[in-house]
Amino acid sequence: MPKHFYKNIKPYVEQELILAKQARKQNNAGVEFKHLENAHVLGQASTLLHTKVHVLMLFWAVRQVNIKEGLGQVMRIVGAATKTAIGFIPAGNTGGANVSPFKVLPVSPKLASIITKANSAQTG
Repeated sequence: MPKHFYKNIKPYVEQELILAKQARKQNNAGVEFKHLENAHVLGQASTLLHTKVHVLMLFWAVRQVNIKEGLGQVMRIVGAATKTAIGFIPAGNTGGANVSPFKVLPVSPKLASIITKANSAQTG
């Protein structure tokens, strides 16, 4: 991953996290989780962002009293913190416990465009 990826992708990940927080304030857990999934797809190539999103997914699971999701997120936090730097990231994986942590998924055109831009753009 290019060195500038983190700096370039972070604003897009943070925007998804803002949208997730807004959905949470509106008591819309489904929309909140969708934005967390988008943030995961965008930031999973950065150890810091990848781990942060999984921690937020764990908090979501605790608020929902979703034991399966919570346990899945604990495992994914460990994986994100230890495996991201060595490139173990299945592209497009949305990060929830409803999907195998090893499964590659298609990336939406919108998110793929953002990732491509973050990979290729130089920082100022």
